[in-house]
Amino acid sequence: MVAFEGGSRRRVGGMVRLSGGIALGLRDDSGNWLDGFSAGGRTFFVGDHGARYEIVVRNDTGETREVVLSVDGLDVMDGRAASFAKRGYLVEPGETLTVDGFRTSMHSVAAFRFSSVSQSYAALRHGNTRNVGVIGVAVFAERRVYSRPPWDSESVKRHEANPFPGRRWAQPPE
Repeated sequence: MVAFEGGSRRRVGGMVRLSGGIALGLRDDSGNWLDGFSAGGRTFFVGDHGARYEIVVRNDTGETREVVLSVDGLDVMDGRAASFAKRGYLVEPGETLTVDGFRTSMHSVAAFRFSSVSQSYAALRHGNTRNVGVIGVAVFAERRVYSRPPWDSESVKRHEANPFPGRRWAQPPE
C-alpha cells in the first residue's frame, strides 16, 4: 500500500506520456495493459506477485531518441548497475519498442517479474535491493554529427582536376 500526503491521484491505463516525447506502459504476458496511477509526479503500476511483465516505449516525436531503461536500478541491456553513461535503445520516430527482460545474451533475457524485494533479480544477482520496484527511463535526443569531407592531398587533387585537360576550345567541324 502506498500513502500520500496531499497532492492528487490520477488513474492511468495503457501508456503514460513522459517528457521528451516518449510514452511508456507495462503489459502483462497476455498483452493487457497494467493499471496504475499517477501522484506526486510519479507513476505507479500495479502487478500480481510472480506475474511477468514487459516495458513498452513509444517515440511520439519526429526524431530518433535514445532510451536508456533500468529496472530495480539495473540496466536492462546487461543486468548490471544502471548509469546515464550506458548506451540505450535507438527508437525511431513513431516506433514502439518492447523490452521483456534483462538481456543475458544476444538471444536470451531474464524475464521481468513482480516479486518480493528479497526474491528480486537485483537481490539474487547483486545483493542490492536499494532500487527494487523502480523503473528508470532516460531519454536523449539524437546528436547530429556533421562531418566534412576529408581534404587530404588526393582529395584536393580530385577537386581541382580538369576533366578536359587538352585544348581550350573544341576544333570547328570540317
